[in-house]
Amino acid sequence: MSVTESMTRLQAQREALVEAALEHVPFDGWTKQALHAGAEDLDLAPGEVDRLLPNGIRQAIVTYVEMTDRKMIAALDEKGLENLKIRDRIATAVKTRLELVEGQKDTVRAALAFMTLPQNAALGLKLTHGTVDAMWVAAGDTSTDHNWYTKRMLLAGVYGSTLAYWLDDTSEGHADSWAFLDRRIGNVMQIPKITAKIGKAGKFAAAPFKMGAKIARCMPTPGRMRRQFGG
Repeated sequence: MSVTESMTRLQAQREALVEAALEHVPFDGWTKQALHAGAEDLDLAPGEVDRLLPNGIRQAIVTYVEMTDRKMIAALDEKGLENLKIRDRIATAVKTRLELVEGQKDTVRAALAFMTLPQNAALGLKLTHGTVDAMWVAAGDTSTDHNWYTKRMLLAGVYGSTLAYWLDDTSEGHADSWAFLDRRIGNVMQIPKITAKIGKAGKFAAAPFKMGAKIARCMPTPGRMRRQFGG
């Protein structure tokens, strides 16, 4: 067996373990207990948990997020976004990402709680970046200049705030969340118009401060970004 085949097999086994553990996370949280319960469901020896997930809970959550991101990419590929406007592509991506974990809100909350710990904050931001980057790629983004960073930063804010809203949403079909998402995307779409107004109104001393406040309300904050994995 080649090294590549061995790594692929290891990853498949790791993902199977995490999938099995998901049944226990709502009750035990993202803990070793949940991982060992998942291993028991698969008839794995106790030592297999440490072999497959040597970095423990952090690696388990990373695996969970990356698995879900891949499912999102596959779902978006099936839907086909090429005929949609850009804001509709992004809305579809965020909605699809959240719908994939619709029955796992407790699992998502537990992952968010784990990632908001100071020692895990950087990893949480990295996971969020991975998710929103996958959304933009699926939406057809090919930018390579500073717009690449700006788009992902803004989408991180949209995704993070929508995720937080969605977790507590009890409306039928999460209709309130999708309305919230539409408003957030609308806010972000206003940023180019706002910055253009700043340029035209440069002779008025107060204008930059007023426009800056409007932009700030649309921009993501570190606090919002830390509330996700990283919809």
